[in-house]
Amino acid sequence: MGVARHYSAAFVGLDAVIVEVEVDAYQIQEDEKGAHIIVGLPDTAVRESRDRVVTALRNSGHPLGDVRFTVNLAPGDLRKEGPLYDLPIALGLLRSLEKIKGPSVEHDYMIVGELGLGGEVRRVCGALSIALLARQLGKKGIMVPLANAREAAAVPGIDVIPIESLKQAIHFLTDPETMKPLNVTLSEELFRNATPPVDFADIRGQVHVKRAMEVAAAGAHNILLCGPPGSGKTMIAKALLGIIPDLSIEEALESTKIHSITGLLGDGHGLVTQRPFRSPHHTISYAGLIGGGTNPRPGEVSLAHNGVLFLDELPEFPRTVLEVLRQPLEDRCVTVSRANGSFTFPTSFICVAAMNPCPCGFLGHPDKPCRDTQLQVDRYRSKISGPLLDRIDMHIDVPAQRYHDLSSSNAPGEASKTIRERVIQARQRQRQRFGKTKTNSEMSSREIKIYCPLDDAGHEVLQHAVDVLGMSARACDRLLRVALTIADLEGTDKMETRHLMEAMSFRGYA
Repeated sequence: MGVARHYSAAFVGLDAVIVEVEVDAYQIQEDEKGAHIIVGLPDTAVRESRDRVVTALRNSGHPLGDVRFTVNLAPGDLRKEGPLYDLPIALGLLRSLEKIKGPSVEHDYMIVGELGLGGEVRRVCGALSIALLARQLGKKGIMVPLANAREAAAVPGIDVIPIESLKQAIHFLTDPETMKPLNVTLSEELFRNATPPVDFADIRGQVHVKRAMEVAAAGAHNILLCGPPGSGKTMIAKALLGIIPDLSIEEALESTKIHSITGLLGDGHGLVTQRPFRSPHHTISYAGLIGGGTNPRPGEVSLAHNGVLFLDELPEFPRTVLEVLRQPLEDRCVTVSRANGSFTFPTSFICVAAMNPCPCGFLGHPDKPCRDTQLQVDRYRSKISGPLLDRIDMHIDVPAQRYHDLSSSNAPGEASKTIRERVIQARQRQRQRFGKTKTNSEMSSREIKIYCPLDDAGHEVLQHAVDVLGMSARACDRLLRVALTIADLEGTDKMETRHLMEAMSFRGYA
């Protein structure tokens, strides 16, 4: 009998770090007392592994009898969370007690899995991050629950061994050649042919708003929709997904990594194949929106990475929650600082916000009178600060619809498929311009000077925006980015004054 060592993982932010699971077990004498000890900063779920592991071993035909064992999860100064250490602890007990015969292949594999009392192996969170770590460390492969196998197999260059039960894991360690690794071939076709939740052809009227959404999709611009109840703001926001280009393999891996860490991937699911659409309720806390916790986990802004974050009823969100959106909107990442370190999560998303023009919702409505005083309207709108509005590229008024716009006799608009083709062409122009996957909304000030030169007429338009409309320098930069996107949709290499004028028309609110 001796110390058995297996390799597992813990999580620091979105990344996995290696954890060495050391197990020392021996049969006790009649005058000794048995004890099961787990050390290495375990949380409650890890400490409870003792009972799950012992029961699972007994029900799998490997009763331990009277034993004393100590489990050390190294490094000892890193907090360990979750039930993913059940499987390596169980296998370590059997190896330490010399109940597993055969070659020692544990050093070639990382092992994770939660055990049921009957010995079944259940899914864990973060399998993709663990697989990436295994490849980085030069491991031969990774043993994961069957429910996580397709997710982990998305990482090329390592063997993924799907495990359904403790008996199967023991069999693999006894005779590794009898189990074949799971192979998954990734293809761009995997992310195509998704039916949009709402087609633009189903949206009657609102031509100006639909044009603004096309521009937002082409340049990944943030957009605010302001209009009375029932004008179609939510429907238009949901239709945005149907005109954004498909995820690339790299983007899918990024999004899957985030969803895997937070446990949002269902059993048997491999990659996130469609762009996320997150719509948090306005009662959400700032930690739920940005991310947080003792060991910080991603929030809604990171779950929307590479997709859309829809904030409905924007003024109903607490002001303290809205103000924490400044960094993710500006830097496309968010940093959460805690006593044990700082954690940075990606937040590259299109923010679509929707709001009513006043508390009752009918300010400016052609038929229904507004019941609010000017003081109530001002107080309602002041919930959204100027710095936050500055970070939203486009402010669009969504007017109430007349019957003529809604009737079936009115010709339907363009389908999402047609609009999407123009958006893809505009994105391709941006890829050629920047030499990488980057959109106009991400341009730096230096790049704006290079790609958005202004003639005399353009300077006059911008001067009017600053001196008369009171736009800030940040808002002017965003205006130029939107104008360049409009030029890309038109297929021209040079931004012109008419593009700038159309961009100005997309600043209707505030």
